[in-house]
Amino acid sequence: MEDRTRGILWMLATMFCFISLDAIMKHLLEHLSLVQVTWARFFFATIVAIIACGPRLPQLAISRHPRRQFLRSLLLMSTTALFNAGIRTTPLATATTIMFLNPILVTVLSITALGEKVSASRWLGVFFGFLGALIVVRPWQEGFGAYGYGMLFLLGAALLNANYQILTRRVRDDDPLTSLLYTAAMGAVVTSLIVPWFWNWPSAFDWLLLVASGVAGGLGHLFLIRAFRSAPASVVAPFSYSSLIWAALFGYLIWGDWPDLWTGAGAALIVGSGLYIFQRERRSDSAVPSS
Repeated sequence: MEDRTRGILWMLATMFCFISLDAIMKHLLEHLSLVQVTWARFFFATIVAIIACGPRLPQLAISRHPRRQFLRSLLLMSTTALFNAGIRTTPLATATTIMFLNPILVTVLSITALGEKVSASRWLGVFFGFLGALIVVRPWQEGFGAYGYGMLFLLGAALLNANYQILTRRVRDDDPLTSLLYTAAMGAVVTSLIVPWFWNWPSAFDWLLLVASGVAGGLGHLFLIRAFRSAPASVVAPFSYSSLIWAALFGYLIWGDWPDLWTGAGAALIVGSGLYIFQRERRSDSAVPSS
């Protein structure tokens, strides 16, 4: 049954979980290896996914599209690794802003990947979105822009994440819990094979944070499923931008980072473009007669 208020609350909880995950990873990366932190995110998220599947685990472990699910899992794992590499040197709010290029990149990639036609108005949204990214990155500054190599990693993460979202559209006839299980478990298996070569023994508090990162990631995806089951995407999706508030707040409280004027201006363009593209897609979908 549709409940818009509940859907919005689930989406707000989702964004809080995801930004908490990002903040935990950024802190851990100050003294633990990239592979180790990425491993924890997927390993403990797998436990959350198994618990969520419950008695239906044997049925949910079977996908109609195992190859696509495997590729999708690799894309998310690679996105996470690149994002982790980027936030080592980039403020949390800035990194979150760059990842909001996702709907803009999806619009561009959908032309070749899904054969979709993009209207002139949506191309306008894409243009202003990339203009916003240009302002945030500031490539005219020395050393690969405002934040050096970290920004290149984040741009790569945004591109891979867009491909992950495109592939997600192609496995929509799988149960959402099946997709959650595959993305978590595949990432856990791959990173578990290589993490012994990058292991730094964590302190007791670090272990707590490593577990918390996986729990936050797993719960975030579960809450996201609940959000879209409770209310239409047109209602809940815009509230994903609430993560910018959490990112700015966590960044200031933990690292003393506050978005500068350039980042604020770029974020406004990226968010505005994303919302504009989303509204144009919504109108296009409503204009198509239902069969």
